[in-house]
Formats: sequence, structure tokens, C-alpha cells
Amino acid sequence: MLWKDFISSISKDCYFEAPATEPEIAYIKENLNVELPKKLLELYRETNGVFNKSEYENYPLIWPTSRIIKENLFLRNFDEYKDIFMPFNHLLFFSDSGTGDLFGYPIFNGIIHTDSIFVWDHEDDSRNMIASSIEDFIKRWIAGKIRY
Repeated sequence: MLWKDFISSISKDCYFEAPATEPEIAYIKENLNVELPKKLLELYRETNGVFNKSEYENYPLIWPTSRIIKENLFLRNFDEYKDIFMPFNHLLFFSDSGTGDLFGYPIFNGIIHTDSIFVWDHEDDSRNMIASSIEDFIKRWIAGKIRY
């Protein structure tokens, strides 16, 4: 799939960065101990993040690789969260709602086995499937049809 073409066909309000480098991609596995799922890996090989310039200026629809590492490590290691939330090492977050909720892939035994996208609700610590794939997530998120 040509991700930039796919996303541009849904919205002209998105823009892209240079592709992620192989060291940037490898740094995710090195720091988070998980391989990126195939489709997300393909997206990063085209663009290191997808940004929306309409509603929220320069707001990331898909985080750049550096933010994936930063946000996931923070959630996994912040001591105060360990007492109030279930562990975060079973999710790989790659996007957020802008209101505190995060979107990611479930991790089972160190591997992402499914294309399904889950939302983590920061208010009640629930984790629910909201999209069948990253394509479905992108299409529905841009259209404002993600409900959780």
C-alpha cells in the first residue's frame, strides 16, 4: 500500500514527514522490545508520522517514531501509574485523542499478533478494540467516526 496516497485520498489536510530511518525503526524494538506490525512499519518507511493541519494545527494522527518511544516508555515506567492503572507493556501506542486517551496495538507474549487497534481510556483504564486495522483507524479517525 502507498500510505501517503491512501491518507491523501481521505483528507487533504494531512501532511507527512521524511521516511523514518532504519535506525529510528530499530530503536523502537530496542527500547520497547516489540517489532512493529507490518502495516505500521510500511507506513514509517514512507513517512515518520502523519500530521493533521486542519482542526488542531500540526497535530499528529500517527506519532513519529521518537514519540512512540517516549510515550510508551513513560507509561511503562512512571511509578505513580503502576498503582492506579493496569500495566502498559501489553500495548504499543502510536496515536492519541488529544484528550488523554491513547490508541495502540495489543501485545501478547512480546508480539503483535493482530491488526486490531485498541483505545486506552485514561479515565477508567479500559482497553477496547475500536478499529479492525490501521487503515480502518485512519479512515474513521479522519472522518470523526471513532467512538469509544
